[in-house]
Amino acid sequence: MRVFKESILSIASYIANSVNMIKEYQVEDFIKTLIEVHKDGKKVLVVGAGRSGLIGRAFAMRLMHLGFNVYVLGDTIVPPLRGGDALIAISGSGRTRSVITVAEAAKSVGAKVIALTTYINSPLAKVSDMVVEIPGRTKISSENDYYTRQLIGIYEPLAPLGTLFEVVAMVVLDAVVAELMIQLGKTEEDLRKLHANIEI
Repeated sequence: MRVFKESILSIASYIANSVNMIKEYQVEDFIKTLIEVHKDGKKVLVVGAGRSGLIGRAFAMRLMHLGFNVYVLGDTIVPPLRGGDALIAISGSGRTRSVITVAEAAKSVGAKVIALTTYINSPLAKVSDMVVEIPGRTKISSENDYYTRQLIGIYEPLAPLGTLFEVVAMVVLDAVVAELMIQLGKTEEDLRKLHANIEI
């Protein structure tokens, strides 16, 4: 248990510090687009690979609780995307081939593509209509990031691979849910009404 508590504190500190790295105008545009899609009766499709996909699934669940018409790619009940629908594509590196392919396909049918990534010049960002830049070290971070990590107190063994991107993305999306609740006039009780009442 040499690094257990240190790891928790380091990651929590990074999350707190990341607030100042988030570009609020990007989040505002993201929220505005989601509300427009919702009010227009359009669909939201979420895609991500690996742990990014799990984060996307958690966000989709909350959107469903808010009354959104939302799906997660890979499920058997996903309907076709149409013009005016939105795709939320999550990839820290912005280079996940399967996610890029889905984004390109969504763009081709007129859907709005929203990328959550650390790299604004990545292939995913370039194919997207909108980018929400999420701070965090990803699997492809270069060795140049070593000095940055030393300065902010994050070391590789404490936050391996894409951990920082993933935890910050999760917190950012939960904060987006909180803002959506306010702007849509929803309460926790409203969300509870749409929570599953049959669970296993």
